[in-house]
Amino acid sequence: MYNITKIEYLFLSSKFFLNTFKSNFTKNINLIFMIEKDLTVIDTQSLVDRVEAKLVGLLQQRKLKVGDTIPKELDLANALGVSRTVVREALLRLRLVGLIESKKKKGAVITSPDIFSTMSKSLNPHILDDGTLKEIFEIRLVLEIGMADLLFRKVTQKDISDLKKIVKNEPEDSKNQMFNSDYEIRFHGKLYEITGNETLKRFQKMLLPVFDYVQKSTILKHPDKRKKFVSHKQLVSLLETGTAEKFREGMRSHLENHFSRILQ
Repeated sequence: MYNITKIEYLFLSSKFFLNTFKSNFTKNINLIFMIEKDLTVIDTQSLVDRVEAKLVGLLQQRKLKVGDTIPKELDLANALGVSRTVVREALLRLRLVGLIESKKKKGAVITSPDIFSTMSKSLNPHILDDGTLKEIFEIRLVLEIGMADLLFRKVTQKDISDLKKIVKNEPEDSKNQMFNSDYEIRFHGKLYEITGNETLKRFQKMLLPVFDYVQKSTILKHPDKRKKFVSHKQLVSLLETGTAEKFREGMRSHLENHFSRILQ
């Protein structure tokens, strides 16, 4: 009978262990792949998140209007198969964004949300990333150019007089003027006022701090050579005697140095 040595025994034992480990490891890997294939992605939304989404969907499907009532908490809880606590928290979220409000003897009713109330709390330039700040900067430029037709439809002689007073002391060397100077803000603010669009006016006021922050920051490169652009006085003249198209072209030239920063 052949007697193996201690070294041979250790060698054979190690070989057996490695083969067994390799076999089990391969089986475990295959099992993991099978499980991953069969399982769907787990929904990480909380129950309140899902109920909130369902309630918003319900408002849209029923085409409810401002003043319409929504079902009571108990009815919603029964219909959705959740507790009243979950429904109550989901409704609270809708109240916070201004979609619903509570009325005596009517319960929760649909309201017209103040979209800028919530947005204004987030438009803090110190907490927004550079990419978002740059895009908001671009939005402001687009709005300035796009308002031409509204201006020509609404402008009055009094508006022209007001604009002339604002730019009366504007330096002739307009190429050296900064966007965030006092008269600049007053001038563009007056243009938004002339449009008669209250939403546009509120949006402009919200964008001003962001625009000023980006203007002063290093988020956008300053052009190597600043170009001379159309002054406020020239814009007033275009608004008084020109056309919407000419004014649009003038405003684009007025903002040339800003555009050169985002397009370079």
